[in-house]
Amino acid sequence: MGSTDPAVADASALTGWFKSSYSGPSNGDCLEVARGHGHVPVRDSKDPHGPALVFETAAWSSFISAVKRGEFPTT
Repeated sequence: MGSTDPAVADASALTGWFKSSYSGPSNGDCLEVARGHGHVPVRDSKDPHGPALVFETAAWSSFISAVKRGEFPTT
């Protein structure tokens, strides 16, 4: 994964995946995030061999902060 790659074709090639502690035990509609890659890869937990989107750490941190502040509407 280079510094400008927006995605990784097979996310299973990366290590350190985890789900939020808020995720339920059903392993349903969850995102997983990987640690320790210099950027933040994010994948669909139902498709571990599928692609992962890759975000710069600062952009991911800004997104998480906005979610915590309630800046996105919920359904």
